[in-house]
Amino acid sequence: MKGIGTDEDAILMLLAARGNDQRQQIKVAYKKAYGKDLVSALKSELGGLFESLIVALMTPPALYDASQLHKAVKGVGTDDDVLIEILASRSGEQIKDIIKVYKKEFGGKLEKDICSDTSGHYQKLLVILLQGSREEGVDEEKLEKDAKDLYAAGEGKFGTDEETFIAILGNRSAEHLRKVFDAYKKLSGSDIEDSIEGETTGNLENLLLAVVKCARSVPTFFAESLYKSMRRAGTDDDTLMRIMVSRSEVDMLDIRASFKRMYGESLYTTIQEDTTGDYQKALLYLCGGSD
Repeated sequence: MKGIGTDEDAILMLLAARGNDQRQQIKVAYKKAYGKDLVSALKSELGGLFESLIVALMTPPALYDASQLHKAVKGVGTDDDVLIEILASRSGEQIKDIIKVYKKEFGGKLEKDICSDTSGHYQKLLVILLQGSREEGVDEEKLEKDAKDLYAAGEGKFGTDEETFIAILGNRSAEHLRKVFDAYKKLSGSDIEDSIEGETTGNLENLLLAVVKCARSVPTFFAESLYKSMRRAGTDDDTLMRIMVSRSEVDMLDIRASFKRMYGESLYTTIQEDTTGDYQKALLYLCGGSD
């Protein structure tokens, strides 16, 4: 970064090809060597989407999630897509880390901030997810009952008993839920998703669907979100960036496989067609390869 201009390719190689832990070490080493903060130095040299992406990559994962949630509730209006994506897809441990980091960084309670921005059954389910305390394993004795209760709460009655959906989908383990969904299909002849779409609306519907999709397969949930972020009029760069950054060291290979299976094209090529410049190069580094 010294001298005229910035060698973007060097920054790319240095940051995109490393893991987050290594990036944190580079940050410490940079400060020790040059007496200034690497992120501030990068910000002063870069701009636009590339800058946003590089700064995101320099942020530890729990802090990145916490910052995204803070931005989602603290601005004008609420970015419900961010609340839904993060709270539906992270593990209990991750959510507990996010809450700690949020308090340390922003001085407030994440639950309180989310509650002041949301309401109704949607809020209740977000609060349950924020507890990060899903049950573990499969409870064989509850499987049939859960499926019947979900059927009775939705398709089996006039009106909808949202409380039942929230309690079961918010608290059971993913493996237990997958078996419940199979039992539900046998019982009702349709998928649980169809029932949710028919019985609920708005943010609650979107959150319930995200929870169901993540219980079935987190990589498939993200593959679908990535596809939607690019294959509509205009690219939703916030979503594209957030998923590529937060999943690059978690399940990117599985996301790529799901993407290819679902859409018949590779994630790599789709990113290539939808983005440009150094921003594109960095995203492709994170993607890893073409399928």
